[in-house]
Amino acid sequence: MINIYFFLMIIAEFIASTSQMLLKQSAGRKYSSFIREYLNGLVIGGYGLLVLSMIISIFCYDGLGYMGVVVMEPVGYIIVMFMSRFFFKEKVTARKLTGMVFIIAGIAVFYALG
Repeated sequence: MINIYFFLMIIAEFIASTSQMLLKQSAGRKYSSFIREYLNGLVIGGYGLLVLSMIISIFCYDGLGYMGVVVMEPVGYIIVMFMSRFFFKEKVTARKLTGMVFIIAGIAVFYALG
């Protein structure tokens, strides 16, 4: 049976990755003033989602423990890579794939030894 905390942590990673996509989209736009650059819907929404993902992650400490949450955080890098490809048409390079393999291997080793 899948641990509910594990499921929530994956959701938190998707939320954090979505937050990064919103912030990246905002960074690619031109704004009429310095204030508008930081006070717009994309930035406010991005940081709001980031706070939500942090709250969920903190809640997950209870069920996964400190090391479980720390190991699950890198899953966000994998999610961001795929979301960047989908939303921004960024290339998935051999270097990025190698990094993803190391992340997955590290998670597998952690759970195999734990």
